[in-house]
Amino acid sequence: MAIELTLNGTVQSLEAEPDMPLLWAIRDLAGMTGTKFGCGKALCGACTVHVDGQPVRSCSFPVSAVAGKSVTTIEGISTDGSHPVQVAWRELNVAQCGYCQSGQIMSAVALLEKTPNPADEDIDLAMSGNICRCGTYTRIRAAIHKAAGSAS
Repeated sequence: MAIELTLNGTVQSLEAEPDMPLLWAIRDLAGMTGTKFGCGKALCGACTVHVDGQPVRSCSFPVSAVAGKSVTTIEGISTDGSHPVQVAWRELNVAQCGYCQSGQIMSAVALLEKTPNPADEDIDLAMSGNICRCGTYTRIRAAIHKAAGSAS
């Protein structure tokens, strides 16, 4: 079945079974490998992408649900790594192993689009579904504040 969607600003048609997880359609069919597989049960957040601006866990989201919608992956937030969240992540050395970082960044971007100057409580709530096995949560929070222009 052909599923038409806008992926990172480009209209695409992907040949996929309707129940194929969006994650695999993005990685295997569209060749965008920045979005990572973590748990496969929508619990860790490593596979977070935006669908029509909202963060979703792509490992458990059927590709048929994005027909006619806009999907943004980590590759789509900037072509050169210049998004303020990416810059803050690098400047504060947030990543340790780095595996969860694309999902973390996608959740942070969604938070800042909704709440441009978040309090710690806003950050904690928005990021609570993203697990970092390395425990860089304080650096994640600091980077979000820095990206928001409100480094504390």
